[in-house]
Amino acid sequence: MAENMVIRVQSPDGMKKIPSTKRETAAAFLKKVAKEFGFNSNGFSIYLNRNKTGEILSQNKTLSLLKIKHGDMLFLFPSGSPGASGEVMDMATPHSSSSIPSTSFAPLPSSSSSSSSSSSSASSSSMLPRSHSAFSQIQEDEIDQFLTKQDGKIYRNRDPQLCRHGVLGKCVHCVPLEPFDEDYLNHLDPPVKHMSFHAYIRKLTGGADKGKFAALENISCKIKSGCEGHPPWPEGICTKCQPSAITLNRQKYRHVDNIMFENHTIADRFLDFWRKTGSQRMGYLYGRYTEHKDIPLAIRAEVAAIYEPPQNATQNCLELLEDPKAAAVEEIAAKLGLCKVGWIFTDLLSEDTRIGTVRYSRNKDTYYLSAEECITAGYFQNLHSNPCRLSRDGHFGSKFVTVVATGGPDNQVHFEGYQVSNQCMALVRDECLLPCKDAPELGYAKESSSEQYVPDVFFKDKDKFGNDVTFLARPLPVEYLIIDITTTFPKDPQYTFSSTQRFPIENRDVLGETQDFHSLATYLSQCSSSVFLNIVSDFHLLLFLVTNEVMPLRDSIGLLLDAVKTSNEDLAHTWKKSEQWATIEQLCSTVGGQSSSSLDYGAMGGPSTPASSSAMWSCVHCTFMNQPGKEHCEICTLPRS
Repeated sequence: MAENMVIRVQSPDGMKKIPSTKRETAAAFLKKVAKEFGFNSNGFSIYLNRNKTGEILSQNKTLSLLKIKHGDMLFLFPSGSPGASGEVMDMATPHSSSSIPSTSFAPLPSSSSSSSSSSSSASSSSMLPRSHSAFSQIQEDEIDQFLTKQDGKIYRNRDPQLCRHGVLGKCVHCVPLEPFDEDYLNHLDPPVKHMSFHAYIRKLTGGADKGKFAALENISCKIKSGCEGHPPWPEGICTKCQPSAITLNRQKYRHVDNIMFENHTIADRFLDFWRKTGSQRMGYLYGRYTEHKDIPLAIRAEVAAIYEPPQNATQNCLELLEDPKAAAVEEIAAKLGLCKVGWIFTDLLSEDTRIGTVRYSRNKDTYYLSAEECITAGYFQNLHSNPCRLSRDGHFGSKFVTVVATGGPDNQVHFEGYQVSNQCMALVRDECLLPCKDAPELGYAKESSSEQYVPDVFFKDKDKFGNDVTFLARPLPVEYLIIDITTTFPKDPQYTFSSTQRFPIENRDVLGETQDFHSLATYLSQCSSSVFLNIVSDFHLLLFLVTNEVMPLRDSIGLLLDAVKTSNEDLAHTWKKSEQWATIEQLCSTVGGQSSSSLDYGAMGGPSTPASSSAMWSCVHCTFMNQPGKEHCEICTLPRS
């Protein structure tokens, strides 16, 4: 008689125990799993390891041959989630999958698993050493890999008054300090309230065991599914499946320690929209993560460009619209060596239009970030989670930053940087946090309902007698969720994009600033540089070349993007000789022929005289290309000039 056993299967929605036998085939076992979790036969994949290695594909082999024993934990992932490349068990049988659509607010599978898997695994398995595959297979960001290899210690010179030893000796007054030393951080100018994340990891992994059993656990606010001792919520709940209450603490570390715009032009061009319309504006920050040497083991987010997605804006609110170019922007940025490092929005109101001052509205007496902005920041941070080798979920926190352009104490525009804490990310991810309608500085922890159980959320504060008192987070001061980040501009400006001319920014049609071949012809005619690389080195121009409807260059612009990324004029000159650029020059020449001023393409090797009047012409009102000889547009019937 076959020996009975129970196999645990962990999914993004929780863990379930599947009864089985050693002689049961994998195919029969997978059918049980599909029935238990409500999937069809090919809507999921089962792996031996959490990092998606060791997929069970052998339909006819028994569980015993697959070395699956009683009590083992297997890991289920819906087929829509991208699997990491790794070892796969028995590739004899192909495995088909069907993609499962996800809602717009749902995090990726790797993120959603944090809500239940972190708690389940913590209760069902012992702390695993870092050498375990679930840790070692995580592909961290390049900056994290770099900082992991750094010494990080703070070296001090020999004190001539306190040190009584030789030149080669060390004492308590000159021995190197750890990167998380609070006294050192507090005495910096300005003082550092939050140690860097890698300094926090050094502190966590220090001690006699060198952090052998250290692990970072993501917070879960959801009920763990699969509890069989009672009916599901709202009929029943127990201590095994009930999420723990959360007491909010001000986070001692931060994932990003500094935000730096490469130059003032980036910020000024973004602010131009508010200056011309009075309406607020939002944009995505594209740049890179580098080492911030002013703080031990710190990370800096360097901003090279701001992309402005489609949006409706007024003086008091912003509404993001669906962006058909989102995938193209990500692709272009990646080929340029950039990534989305954060988002920026304005909150500006003129104080005195005669002298150009703005109102100082965000301060200690009001708020720095509203609850709604904290929730939005948490949503973005969950979308851009931070890969981390010390987390069983493969991610912990986020390096995605928030920048607010607002008025400062001097009534001038200031840029303030923030992140929200990991606790806030968990509350937002599990939909437990709401804004207060009449008090922007207050949030509100939802109450449990028949549809959703919400754990109690607390925070500590002092009462009128100075005593520490614990309060229920209904309402909640959002200052407990915010981490401030210094935002700076360099003394010596840097330029990833070296063009001195300004190609129109996308999605600014309300200002009459459009990205089309009229604006491209004007842009090229104004360029005084004789270096082709400098002419095309503009993020918004490159985006137009890839996404325009007349002649998109998505598949043939790779060489030019490499040239801009590496500042290689030879590569740019090679691409300049391509048929694609010749066609673009011809289109610009055709459009330029209708302008009152001639276009000068001498710097680019193109025509130096305007196109003849017998060429096709583009309507300045609707951009339709009309046949030569016509004085009115065939589409809008408006005059040619």
